[in-house]
Amino acid sequence: MEAVAEMFLGRNRSVWCMPQVLICGKQQAYINNLQALFSTGSTSKELPRKFNRSERKPMVTSVKELKRKARREKHERLLVREVTLSAPENGLLVKSLVPVAGEVLAARDILLDCAAKVVMHSPVYFCSLCGEVHVGDPPHKIKTCNVVGSQMNKEHVWEKGGLKNVLPDVKSYHLYDRIGRAVSHNERLQVDRIPAIVELCVQAGVDILEYPTRRRKFPVYYVAGRIIEFEKRFPNDLASVKDIDEYGFWEKRKKLNHDEKYEASTDDDLQGIAVRGMEAWEKMQLGATKLLQKYVVQTCGYCSEVQVGPKGHRVRQCQAFKHQMRDGQHAWQEATLDDLIPIVYVRHVKNPHNNELLVDSLKRYYGKLPAVVEMFAQAGACVGDNYCSLIREDVTVPEVDEEKLVV
Repeated sequence: MEAVAEMFLGRNRSVWCMPQVLICGKQQAYINNLQALFSTGSTSKELPRKFNRSERKPMVTSVKELKRKARREKHERLLVREVTLSAPENGLLVKSLVPVAGEVLAARDILLDCAAKVVMHSPVYFCSLCGEVHVGDPPHKIKTCNVVGSQMNKEHVWEKGGLKNVLPDVKSYHLYDRIGRAVSHNERLQVDRIPAIVELCVQAGVDILEYPTRRRKFPVYYVAGRIIEFEKRFPNDLASVKDIDEYGFWEKRKKLNHDEKYEASTDDDLQGIAVRGMEAWEKMQLGATKLLQKYVVQTCGYCSEVQVGPKGHRVRQCQAFKHQMRDGQHAWQEATLDDLIPIVYVRHVKNPHNNELLVDSLKRYYGKLPAVVEMFAQAGACVGDNYCSLIREDVTVPEVDEEKLVV
């Protein structure tokens, strides 16, 4: 950097001797300005890279720690003694998280209601080949469609999308007893599948009539690797209820489509709806993070299957990498928030009212946002500070004819 300044300002040093002191002072000031400019790092943050189909998801707990835990449990099974379990591992609820679960479920209902109203005014497109999503009109022209069967120029084939493209729904098997046995392959059509975030709230203490679950009053005991309980299978307060069935709840109710359940009303203020939806999104994310600190959720290491509970199910339906070696079984591991509530990232449009077209030559200057956040932002909601690094507000998008002049 000093060499650049010397070459730029110190050309005639041998000719002008008296002004040399002044020139050196200017050089030092110029160098200080350059150092201050380049020492200020960009606040933009790159998204996690997409993993190949043959790659496994990163584990929350390291393999070494899992092996140590397995050896410790094996040693405890040899010693026939009782191991004290804490909630929720002993079958009881964490009382401090019961209101949090209720808030998460209420925030999810508000989010779906607001998103269904806003999606009518913010067009959503998805690529029929690779599944990429774009919020706004017109869809971008960035050539990133690189899958089997895509076009030679890697342009996306856009189609009209909806709420399911912005908020994908991940489902899990509903468990009547969360610490009971896992769902077998023969029971896959008998056990009800509900949204995973709803199942997490039910297991955390929210009572929903459509999804009955077992609430224990006394903890279970863990002796020599086995769970032993002295409580009746159905407590006294449920003894009067006849024909209690753990499975088949899906036959007893009508499945509601989100588009039908949350039918939009155009009379409300669109910006107010977007603000309320943005608050519900952040509240649901924060509450789900608190629940995941206590309640374990399992996910497959190679596909998007999720099972809420301390262990995964035994349904042989995995079709991911080397599923033949596992006989279709899922490679279960501890799930994260992104597995429970998957986020679809889209290109951020800074001024959606100008019908700005995102072009391929300027793709490195565009930021990204979660699709639901981008949709609410285009409707007038303010984006939180935690998304500023993704929007790349410190980057000015040049014009197409200025792209070659950018250093």
